[in-house]
Amino acid sequence: MRAVEILRQGSPVAANVQFTKDRALPEPRVGEARVRTEASALNHLDLWVGRGLPGLDTKFPTVTGSDGAGRIESVGPGVDPSWVGRRVLLNAAIIRSGAGHPDHVDAGEDIHMIGEHSPGTMAEFFVAPVTNLLDIGDADPVQATAFGLTHLTAYRMLVTRAHVRPGQTVLITGIGGGVALAALGLARHVGCRTIVTSRHADKLQRARELGADHAILDDGSDWSKAVRAATGRRGVDIVIDSVGRSVLPACVRGMARGGCFVTCGCTSGFEGTLDLARVFWNQLSILGSTMGSMQEFREVVQFFRTGAIRPVIDSTLLPEQGSEAYARLESGQQFGKVVVDWR
Repeated sequence: MRAVEILRQGSPVAANVQFTKDRALPEPRVGEARVRTEASALNHLDLWVGRGLPGLDTKFPTVTGSDGAGRIESVGPGVDPSWVGRRVLLNAAIIRSGAGHPDHVDAGEDIHMIGEHSPGTMAEFFVAPVTNLLDIGDADPVQATAFGLTHLTAYRMLVTRAHVRPGQTVLITGIGGGVALAALGLARHVGCRTIVTSRHADKLQRARELGADHAILDDGSDWSKAVRAATGRRGVDIVIDSVGRSVLPACVRGMARGGCFVTCGCTSGFEGTLDLARVFWNQLSILGSTMGSMQEFREVVQFFRTGAIRPVIDSTLLPEQGSEAYARLESGQQFGKVVVDWR
């Protein structure tokens, strides 16, 4: 089958990406379905896998991809044959411990990620447990795959972890990334005031066009002063962050008393400096969040199905342009999702 493979570990990742027509076809096992991919999309996870993750013994060449939509072509033992022919959207997070139920993701649960721990969606076919597939009917597969993982991640951060409420002020760092843009759309839908940051002035302008209330240029100085100015010195109620080390101090300084900082990633580095005195004095909450359950997936995808929230797509490329797709994401210049159309 056709596939976009990462041939070896290294950085830049795009230099090690190759399109092939000869990758073996995956076979569905018990409880699984094989999906003919119509569209797949990249996340920063794809870059982490290509560069090498601590404790992850990746066998190269590998196929990444944790966002995918397509039609079920065949099913494995124990799966209702009526699934065949349905267009589905993937939730790549497979729950493998605790209750073992895809509708729940709790602290201590072991999450197996399709595209990280097993071959992903950057291929003509992918396999997944049928319990991790959501029937999306006649929805556009390109739009659907661009919506999937980032909106699930942002939904869990804002709704499940931070308990967002209308009227709150939400700070979103690194606007232009998939999770950040998903969080902007969700926060606006809930009825929150939004503040976004970026190192790129053009991304800030585009975020304003999408409805961001305030946009702050991250020029390396202490931009928390601008956050406080935009909030009448009060600070923000919620911070949604996937940048990590480089923005952590400014985020914490820009938070209101009782505020909540939620992190799902750390593209600028794993370690950060945390002002613990400010944390306890202002009774701040620091929360981690990752992926989401099938129940959360169903809830957030309803916003897509009704047209309430639309994904932002940076570019749509062909499988033969796989290396270009990885390069676009790796450059940091993208605004929205980088999608591969397999049709």
